Amino acid sequence: MGVQQTLQNFLTNPMYLATWGGLVALSLSVLIWDLRKNNSELPSLMNFVWGFTVLYSGPIALAGYWWSGRTQIDHDSLWRKSFRSVSHCYSGCGTGEILGVSIAVGLLAFKTTGTILLSFTLAYLGGYLLTVGPLMQEGVGLNEALKDAFYSETASITVMEIVAIGTDVWLAGEAGMGEILFWTALVFSLTMGLIAAYPVNLVLIHFGVKEGMMNPAEMSA
Repeated sequence: MGVQQTLQNFLTNPMYLATWGGLVALSLSVLIWDLRKNNSELPSLMNFVWGFTVLYSGPIALAGYWWSGRTQIDHDSLWRKSFRSVSHCYSGCGTGEILGVSIAVGLLAFKTTGTILLSFTLAYLGGYLLTVGPLMQEGVGLNEALKDAFYSETASITVMEIVAIGTDVWLAGEAGMGEILFWTALVFSLTMGLIAAYPVNLVLIHFGVKEGMMNPAEMSA
């Protein structure tokens, strides 16, 4: 049995579905509790970013939030800043990709090429806008935020979506929206995109192509 078939079987296994669903629900509950109880001073858009990041990647994203996104972190670092940065575009890219795939397959009945193009377009726009928003909340002007987001995020979003969409197409194939594999492959592929884009953000921030999001301890609502 090949890797593809093994993953397909795993992603449609009822035990996996129940376990992952429970972990995501628990992770979201912990996130919401912590945001309200201990980190209410974070900007409102950050709540959206972390909420969707955890929704798409469950305990993996929650661990990233706990490590890099809380005001209680003992110190900031390139590694933490890079995870916050990739999470911003990930929350938007993930939303755009889900919309793109759903519209392409469910509404327009696109084949593979059309699905890829529409999904990438909406994912790029989602990630781009979810980067512009936090920059403006940090005090950056609209025009500067638009230019900075385009310059600094294109490489990260492109890598993220090549991996995410490629993984989704490889696993789900021609699966329709009524099939479990359509959704589980989509969620799995999003996390693969997040992992792939993280080192890209490390490099971009290290070389000053992007600044990355500020220390949450310095953020105010």
